[in-house]
Amino acid sequence: MSKTPFIVGIGGTTRPGSSSEQALAVALAHARKLGAETMLFGGAELQMPMYDPATANDSEAGSKLIEALRRADGVILSSPCYHGGVSGLVKNAIDYVEEMRADTRVYFDGRAMGAIGCGYGYQGPGVVLAQLRAIGHALRGWNVPLGVAVNSAVVKFTPEGCSDEGIGKQIEIMAAQVVQFAQMSIARG
Repeated sequence: MSKTPFIVGIGGTTRPGSSSEQALAVALAHARKLGAETMLFGGAELQMPMYDPATANDSEAGSKLIEALRRADGVILSSPCYHGGVSGLVKNAIDYVEEMRADTRVYFDGRAMGAIGCGYGYQGPGVVLAQLRAIGHALRGWNVPLGVAVNSAVVKFTPEGCSDEGIGKQIEIMAAQVVQFAQMSIARG
């Protein structure tokens, strides 16, 4: 009996329809095409109290995020570039992962990790992508080979997908790598 991979996406901004949230939605849509179950935690769902170990369980949004991450076989992180780094909103959500420190599967151990960095220009998205991959590594996740940097000054997203065919394809490849690694991890048991 095989299990359907469960992929959790975390990203976006407080602005509905942000490029980082739309890029994440494209990735999760492709993961669903490949047979995965997905859950997106976008900007609205990420507006939770600053992470505090003493009160983390008091946050319904934080508890819902951690519950989903504990079930996850793969995670895709997508952040805008704010002043040369990962946004506070996304970083705070990632900080809640500390609640998984004593789990049998600590943090993102054995989980596939995908990353998308978005920014208005060419430099910022690459910096954010590198930071997300470093965070995934620090949380014991398995970064997939392809990460995606999106220059949102040039690349636009619509309900139909991505305006740049090359970036759209990169997002799909990265999502496929997350699903494939999650499937291999499930099969390995």
